[in-house]
Amino acid sequence: MSCPICGEEMVRKYRPFCSKRCADIDLGKWLSGSYSVPSQDPTDLEEAAEEMVKQGKTKH
Repeated sequence: MSCPICGEEMVRKYRPFCSKRCADIDLGKWLSGSYSVPSQDPTDLEEAAEEMVKQGKTKH
């Protein structure tokens, strides 16, 4: 099995990663929201749009 971050061979201690570095990169992606799944729920979309307007983040 290869590391999902860099493709090197997995190391049992850091499974499924090859090193602590790759494990930390993956954790950083989770914490930053890079792995989030967009919602298709209309209520969530409306709330997100309202929040963007409040923050002044609208598409131009």
